[in-house]
Amino acid sequence: MSDLETVAQYLADSVVAATSKSAEKNLKQLETQDGFGLTLLHIVASSNLPIATRLAGALFFKNFIRRKWIDENGNHLLSANNVELIKSEIVPLMISLPGNLQVQIGEAISVIADSDFPERWPTLLDDLVSKLSPTDMVTNKGVLSVAHSIFKRWRPLFRTDELFLEIKMVLDKFTVPFLNLMKSVDEQIDSKKNDQASLELLFDVLLLQIKLYYDFNCQDIPEFFEDHIQEGMGMWHKYLSYENPLLEDPDDSEHAGVLIRVKTSIQELVQLYTTRYEEFFGPMINEFIQITWNLLVNVSNQPKYDILVSKSLSFLTAVARIPKYFEAFNSETAMHSITEQIILPNFTLREEDVELFEDDPMEYIRRDLEGSDTDTRRRSCSDFLSELKEKNEVLVTNIILEHVKKFYEQYTANPQEYWKYKDLYINLFTSLAIKGTITHTGVSSTNSLIDIIDFFTKQILPDLTSTAVPHPILRIDAIKFIYIFRNQLNKQQLIELLPLLANFLNSDEYLVYTYAAITIERILAIRESPSSPVFIFNKGDLSGSAQILITNLLGLIKKQGDTPEKLAHNEFLIRAVFKVLQTAEDTLQGMTPELMTQFIGIVDIISKNPSNPKFSHYVFESIGVLLHYASSPILDQIVELMMPSFFHILSEDIQEFIPYVFQLIAYAVENLQTIPASIQQLSQPILAPSVWELKGNVPAVTRLLKAFIKKNYSIFSDLVPVLGIFQRLIASKAYEVHGFDLLECIFFSIDLEVLRPFIKQIAILLLQRLQSSKTERYVKKLTVFLGLVAYKLGPDFVVFFIDEVQEGVFNQIWSNFIIPTVPTLGNLLDRKIALLGMNSIISSPSTFQSKYPDLMIPTASAVVSTIVSDSVATVKNDFVDLDNIEEISTFGSHFSRLGSIAEKNFDPAPEVDINDGIKLFVLQGLKKFNEMSNNLLLTSVVSQLPESSQQIFNQLWVTQ
Repeated sequence: MSDLETVAQYLADSVVAATSKSAEKNLKQLETQDGFGLTLLHIVASSNLPIATRLAGALFFKNFIRRKWIDENGNHLLSANNVELIKSEIVPLMISLPGNLQVQIGEAISVIADSDFPERWPTLLDDLVSKLSPTDMVTNKGVLSVAHSIFKRWRPLFRTDELFLEIKMVLDKFTVPFLNLMKSVDEQIDSKKNDQASLELLFDVLLLQIKLYYDFNCQDIPEFFEDHIQEGMGMWHKYLSYENPLLEDPDDSEHAGVLIRVKTSIQELVQLYTTRYEEFFGPMINEFIQITWNLLVNVSNQPKYDILVSKSLSFLTAVARIPKYFEAFNSETAMHSITEQIILPNFTLREEDVELFEDDPMEYIRRDLEGSDTDTRRRSCSDFLSELKEKNEVLVTNIILEHVKKFYEQYTANPQEYWKYKDLYINLFTSLAIKGTITHTGVSSTNSLIDIIDFFTKQILPDLTSTAVPHPILRIDAIKFIYIFRNQLNKQQLIELLPLLANFLNSDEYLVYTYAAITIERILAIRESPSSPVFIFNKGDLSGSAQILITNLLGLIKKQGDTPEKLAHNEFLIRAVFKVLQTAEDTLQGMTPELMTQFIGIVDIISKNPSNPKFSHYVFESIGVLLHYASSPILDQIVELMMPSFFHILSEDIQEFIPYVFQLIAYAVENLQTIPASIQQLSQPILAPSVWELKGNVPAVTRLLKAFIKKNYSIFSDLVPVLGIFQRLIASKAYEVHGFDLLECIFFSIDLEVLRPFIKQIAILLLQRLQSSKTERYVKKLTVFLGLVAYKLGPDFVVFFIDEVQEGVFNQIWSNFIIPTVPTLGNLLDRKIALLGMNSIISSPSTFQSKYPDLMIPTASAVVSTIVSDSVATVKNDFVDLDNIEEISTFGSHFSRLGSIAEKNFDPAPEVDINDGIKLFVLQGLKKFNEMSNNLLLTSVVSQLPESSQQIFNQLWVTQ
């Protein structure tokens, strides 16, 4: 077979579950060959191949470009010839492809453009502009798709001169033909209003033009668009009210047609103009308010209009935020109309919502609690209501309550028939009660006009305690009320509610037990304050219930099914398991071996097809908790239980799980008395270059290598391969932090006499990197490392270490890099370590002082500048809320840290407090230096400080 046929066959195999793993492995081996990217493109272009193979090729090409286009320094990894051939072929190809393939190739073009456009791809813009045509809409659609795939990357970027120069260059060439094409499309839509095929193509082009209009305006309003605002926004106003039955499919209630998508994109653009460019757009805003109002009042409640309604409400929310436009809503008459015509219709449950509840419960949860990719009417309506309430709380609260109480009366008259009215009542009350926004920690502030506890007692508690409610959604509303207002309930109230929630874990209703699990998990995650590491619930609070909760939750997970996909479907259950284990701490020791067996069984199943990253993450977090709280004999036992499964994951190269496995094995090594033979056999394989090639492996395998070195470095009879790993890491901007972590471990775990033959080469590598491609982060890490060396091994050693490379080079490094960097350190522990090192240097006679006396005053000055600066207030807090800032990311590409066994940063002096303690410690050294230098500190250093800094220093000096 030819290369193309071979690759095409592997791609075909990659979409079949039975052959996907081996096919992907074969493709990865082939991708190192010159011309592989072009082969993929030719497969995507080949209309003779099945569409599934072409789509697999487009996906693989996109990921291939992400991995292999450039290195971390921006240099091309492919040969120059291949780079140019791909760039010359990819644009014409994308223009000719069908939509599902265009999306993937468009993302690849965006990646290429991100690194190459405009400097290394100067022909791209002219090629695109030259292909625009007033008549050929098929080509125009392709050209605009390519353009949007490139220019949409501007949207999230920070404003820089380089970005604005790039945008200006594009606008100079693109805007005039772009506006002309807009006019041409508009004219042709009018002239072909009865030609369905032509209309659909024209509206596809129009949709891309709206998206590009947004791209061109996303950073600032260009002068061209400011000058043509009437033409541009006037045209979008026209199409916001455009109707044509040929563009509607009355039989499809689910999928938004192109006209709906056009209107949705227009509303996004109008919101941008309202929020960012009101000074130019202001005269037109009232027209858009009116047309949006008409749209919302008249639009059908079918799901295909949901995103359009959501974006329209978002526009009105943006309008209401501006005081002068809010006045249009700020009257009893207006608020009654808003409530009756917009709020109530879009807050009321539809049959489609009930069907989603029954048919796709996980999507129901994601829309209801998380905010999925699909915007919901209810959430956007709630945001609009919140903005109105923010401006006039009394008016909005009273009018909404007046309306919903009527619905509640109907519910009480006939609960079975009108149960949806209670759902409406609860959700509108919730929206009124919340002040500000709901964060991952719950609601922090509430509406003072509303009694939440009274509502909870009268309306919510009965639906929690009753054996029967008119519909399960009301039960879920009641559970969700606790979830939302958990911060407004005291600990005793929550303790009383936990058994009720635990009881719902026995429910047959999927969503009832899932919402209960979610709420239990969130209650146990409540902290004493948002920035506190201390949870309000502790192991004593779960002493009688943790075992039952865990058993029920694991039973529900197994109930999902025994295939990898079904077992891992509900990540909320395993997250609740993790939180219960974390809260119970060491009180479940008796269950630990049994629980480990169950978790390993789950891992064995889901490793066959890892499909849900969040579920997988919390399985491994739960194993981490078991390891963390296991007593010594139990730890030995459960490590032996987990190792066969972990070896299988490593041997089968299940990349999604390998970083987790390395973290857990590293933790075991760190905490076991000795390294078991089953683990020690990994010490040589982890030095293989292939292990370090996948980005997601590096932090975890670095930790495992450090754990081996700390526990028993003699297992590495030859240190050269270990130092080769350090060399690899320190040379990389992406991995330099891990390089320093490993070096720190090598220096302070291995006997210096054993290390001595390599010390000069280590210093050479550090200085070469400093000279060739230093980053701010690299200089800071080097500063901290030398501070650590000075503190732990003494000032004499730090001078010897650097000067062994070349006599006298220490002076340059210390004065040009280390001294200026210490006051800029933004991490409290880093700053403490650097100050400890400098304190060692200035407080006692040493080679440093005798060899480089001129560096003493600048070193002391850097110490003083650091301890008197205000940087303490802005320095990063070491506390990270790992429960709420999830690092769960795309499998195989990033590292997801396990918070349950998170590695603590090395602190060489834990007895010295990180804030005031280090100041007092260093002041003692400064006083010694002042005595040794005949008062030079006070006369030459402190006297040069600004007056405010002198006052701070003098207060410290006196109190010491």
